[in-house]
Amino acid sequence: MGLSHSFLDLLAKQVILADGAMGSMLYNQGVFVNRCFDALNLENPSLVQGIHEAYVEAGVDLIETNTFGANAFRLAKYGLIQEVDRINRAAVGIAREAAQGRVFVAGSIGPVGGELTGNGRLTDAQVVEMFQNQAKALVEEGVDLLILETFSRSQEILLAIAALADITDLPLIAQMTSEQGDETVYGERIDEAVRRISEQPNVAVVGLNCSTGPSGMLASLECIRPVTDKPISVQPNAGMPKRVEQRTLYMSTPEYMAEYAKRFFEKGARIIGGCCGTTPDHIREIVRSVRGLDKAMGAAIDKAVVHIETSKSETQLVGTALEMKSRLGRKLAQSEKVAMIEVTPPRGVDVGAIVEKARICAEQGVDAINIPDGPRASSRLSPLVTAVQIQQHVDIETVLHFCCRDRNLIGMQSDLLGASAMGLNNMLIITGDPPKLGEYPDATGVFDMDSVALTDVLRKLNCGMDIGGNLFSPSVNMTIGVGANPVASDLEREIMRFKQKVEAGAEYAITQPVFDVESLFRFLDMIQLFPIPIVAGIWPFTSFKNAEFMANEVPGVTVPDVLLERMSQAKTKEEGRALGIEIAHEMVEAIQDRVAGFAVSAPFGNVNTALAVLGKGPVA
Repeated sequence: MGLSHSFLDLLAKQVILADGAMGSMLYNQGVFVNRCFDALNLENPSLVQGIHEAYVEAGVDLIETNTFGANAFRLAKYGLIQEVDRINRAAVGIAREAAQGRVFVAGSIGPVGGELTGNGRLTDAQVVEMFQNQAKALVEEGVDLLILETFSRSQEILLAIAALADITDLPLIAQMTSEQGDETVYGERIDEAVRRISEQPNVAVVGLNCSTGPSGMLASLECIRPVTDKPISVQPNAGMPKRVEQRTLYMSTPEYMAEYAKRFFEKGARIIGGCCGTTPDHIREIVRSVRGLDKAMGAAIDKAVVHIETSKSETQLVGTALEMKSRLGRKLAQSEKVAMIEVTPPRGVDVGAIVEKARICAEQGVDAINIPDGPRASSRLSPLVTAVQIQQHVDIETVLHFCCRDRNLIGMQSDLLGASAMGLNNMLIITGDPPKLGEYPDATGVFDMDSVALTDVLRKLNCGMDIGGNLFSPSVNMTIGVGANPVASDLEREIMRFKQKVEAGAEYAITQPVFDVESLFRFLDMIQLFPIPIVAGIWPFTSFKNAEFMANEVPGVTVPDVLLERMSQAKTKEEGRALGIEIAHEMVEAIQDRVAGFAVSAPFGNVNTALAVLGKGPVA
């Protein structure tokens, strides 16, 4: 099956996952470091093709030709200066054969490898000619795009960018490499270099590769994000190389690389791959981790548009006022503070324990029990069944989380109608964590709709209209809540999404757990034009380990270092729990005048911990 869209079209729709190392892979297969790796395109094409094919099978969208050093200056060292054209053309043919029309082929161009102008050995004109001769062969042989990579001097990469502008209009990725401390090996600030590169009109993507491992690359990514509005690519090494028994080894495991790949994605990277030391195993794990995240986010961008054709005008769709839908809705509409406690459904079928927890909360004056829907892509008792059981046995309302991951459009509407028929009148609409983050990574995420589209569907159900434009009576009568993340890595996009949710029909929002007062207040200031009640999510830590887990493993959550340091002071389990409650209660006190209430999580199902945060009930 051939590619159905151009590189730039795909980039606009999803994150693009690129391949990993070529040089270190060849080295691991017995090619000595004193040989010309680029010449293998002529001398051993099957070896090169096999590496390409391994990356294609790992699930990438993009592979790079084996031409990083295939310019006249570098090839001259091996007596191959006359072979520039043949080596580059052969490389494209090998990559094309491996790609089989399934993935994009990028022509790789590295720095010339010599000193430039001044007292150096090469003039600007010579360097430009070298770049153009290499690029012409790649372009004429049919690459989909070009990638300039591992440049340490902006002077040289700007020469390359200008040289390519004269011979092709193919998309161009321009990548610098930096050392620890966000500077190049020549002491040039990486953010300043990327800013200059980003200003070049023929550059489609700016980025970073090589030199550092995933941790250093993440710091560099955060450094360059503010200086460019172009898509960003990141391709780190598999850690810093180490010499072990006369061999150069890269120590980062595939799982470690994949964890950082998720962070690259969350920080806005649009092309993610690997450089020295990364193997098809590393890339396979990166693909598994990022693809699901991107599918969920892609649904949130443009995959979830619900079109309803009906003769009934939108202006004629009128639903019940918020205060008439539920007791929770009434308090929110009348600006009374609300208190909710989140309890996760059981893994089995016994609801006795969670019903008893709900009863304790009701006795302490809690307004509602939040029921998550497969949090972190786990599988538990149906949240709908859990909510029904609670409301049948305890005089307390529930807020049913309803995510888009596990059902198609028809199934979601059926379950919403069913929930209404069972007396569940409070909904929190969320897109949901992708399966790759959870205990069942091979499960399929559906994501027919995202939270914006589903909010619009529920608004229409509240007015007696289904997704097909069919009218029914009586209508659904549910409050419509949505999620919000005050510390989103792309806050501008989060604000845009929040606006879309409100316009789609959201009546209140519950935030991700809040650990930073200033970030919350900044977010609240930014959404003043979309005035719906905001309920702050609160998570009481139970230990330093729990705080670290929240900081590193839970998508959309940021824990300030000062809180991690504070939690690290707890020496016992009891001290950790008490300190977590203290921190969470301080958060409640600090923000209570700016929010409509609190949704406190009950860590490990301990509702007494959540009640203590709210100043209710026993602390035991």
